Amino acid sequence: MNLGMYTARSARFWADRPAILFRDRALTYAQLEQRSNRLAHALLALGLQRGDRVTVAAPNRPEIVELECALYKAGLVKVALNARLAPAELADALANAEPAACFAGPEHRGMVDEAAAQVPALRHRIAFSPAPGQGGWLDYEALLAGASDAHIHVEMRPDELAVLHYTSGSTGKLKAAMQTVGNRMASLRKTIMGRMHAQRGDVLMLCGPITHASGMFIQPMLYQGVTVLLMERFQPAEILEAIEKHKVTMCFFVPAMINALLAEPSIRTRDLSSLRLVTYGAAPMSPSRIREAWAAFGPVLAQGYGAGETTGGVIALGIDDHALAIEGGRPELLSACGRPACESDVQVLDAQGRPVEGDEIGEICVRGPDVFAGFWRAPEPTREALGDDGWLHTGDLARVDREGYIHIVDRKKEMLVSGGFNVYPTEVEAVLAQHEAVYEVCVIGVPDDHWGEAVKAIVVLREGARAEAGELMDFCRGRLADFKRPRSVDFTEHLPKNANGKLSRKDVREPYWRGRERRVN
Repeated sequence: MNLGMYTARSARFWADRPAILFRDRALTYAQLEQRSNRLAHALLALGLQRGDRVTVAAPNRPEIVELECALYKAGLVKVALNARLAPAELADALANAEPAACFAGPEHRGMVDEAAAQVPALRHRIAFSPAPGQGGWLDYEALLAGASDAHIHVEMRPDELAVLHYTSGSTGKLKAAMQTVGNRMASLRKTIMGRMHAQRGDVLMLCGPITHASGMFIQPMLYQGVTVLLMERFQPAEILEAIEKHKVTMCFFVPAMINALLAEPSIRTRDLSSLRLVTYGAAPMSPSRIREAWAAFGPVLAQGYGAGETTGGVIALGIDDHALAIEGGRPELLSACGRPACESDVQVLDAQGRPVEGDEIGEICVRGPDVFAGFWRAPEPTREALGDDGWLHTGDLARVDREGYIHIVDRKKEMLVSGGFNVYPTEVEAVLAQHEAVYEVCVIGVPDDHWGEAVKAIVVLREGARAEAGELMDFCRGRLADFKRPRSVDFTEHLPKNANGKLSRKDVREPYWRGRERRVN
């Protein structure tokens, strides 16, 4: 088994078709095959051996795709680091992964140099663009020029490590999900079996870091001959222009990106008619914002739920589900993340490991060929996640309706207790997001002598909109039980996001709990 065989297959089928578009460059399938072969040979010639780890730190660029294909072919392990990591986080990840080689763009070479002294295993540093005056760096293009372009295929077992997928660090220190060759193969199958089944002429736009969630789509798309349009950064006006210019048919966004696109004035004038699928995920999105997106993009929305620990999505709310919710009189479905997809066995289980019923709340648990092998060099988090029952425990709390739709209530660790009652922040956020003045909102628990924790909302208003704290608190009356309503509202110009563009609730909470030994009351 080797995932790199599919690049060769696609190069035979669609040699001259663009595999990757980036800026003004087009990389054909034949070129991708040749260049990734050269890179695989070059890495082995440097002395890297099957199972060695190789890191990459760079914003989106075609070389990251070439590198992923090459690592699969050579039996090496990809360690992709988010380009938005802080220097200390990048240093921690390098020290944890102990790679034999590190690839970096000009933005990260200095950070890698500083960290390299603490990582004796790091023998080779390779620059994606020339690095004059920076000693110790090999030139990427020179490596490729001196290597063979013959196809290379190292046979791998399904249980061998393929990827170390570092989490965004939203809940603490970075840790890496160990994704095996079999996990990645399962991810490819379920993507193709599910909502991302390609059609002739498809163009997939990826504007999030392809080192993380966005990158999960690349191999399944290359398998199907899709053209992948890589965006270097997320700028709403540029994204909308690119959709129109390149006749993009599929996109993947996190909700914060959709919020920004809906606020971009040019969305009213751009031709977005080429879109047939806009997938969103990685964080909750309020029903009111989903309706806005449906009106702006057309009937093309689908939601996916998954994680690095599940090697991509395991639950899906498809276009038909959205249509049923918005146009078919089933609005409650907009609060669902969907139903289990493809091979994944997904259950919502109570503390005794039994499936919940009715309005009971349990934890989303997953088992199947896509569930990771554990966290790299982190036995305690691995035991916590995988337990002794054969299930991955996601930490997400949910209920299941009669038709099998799973409705996420909140993260297990983000639930707050006010006056003895459980309050789930996302439930409160969904109500506040319905207010016409609210652009974004984060709900947290803050210290309170009477309630233990009091519900607080931190709100970003839409541009030009006005609202008072009392007005928003009153808005929740009749929409939420009294104990769930915010006791206070603060306003801010922006909410902190982590490196993957997801709301960083821990950073919102920090100022309110600073100086306290216990972070709950």
